[in-house]
Amino acid sequence: MTDFSPDTNLWGVRVLGAVAGSAISLVYLLPKGRREAASRFLTGVAGGMIFGPPTGLWMARKLDLVGGLSSAEVLLAGSAAASLFAWWGLGVLARLAERFGDRPRG
Repeated sequence: MTDFSPDTNLWGVRVLGAVAGSAISLVYLLPKGRREAASRFLTGVAGGMIFGPPTGLWMARKLDLVGGLSSAEVLLAGSAAASLFAWWGLGVLARLAERFGDRPRG
């Protein structure tokens, strides 16, 4: 279950999960423009690709599902979750920087 060897199918699952996480994130925090959408989408995909396996394993262990899930299912869920949180986190940081970034220091 924890064997994440470089299998072509598992790479496809990683990409699918990362893209799905970024797409789902559109519902939660809409981007204000194309540039913000592109940067958040690419950050979400990269985050899902990089942090998908450890996030999936962590979630499977916390939910006590390690024995019942295949490697592909763990990767898909982990990539989607990592992508979703990367997108959402970047969006929140962008909005905070926009709101508080131009204030003069007192």
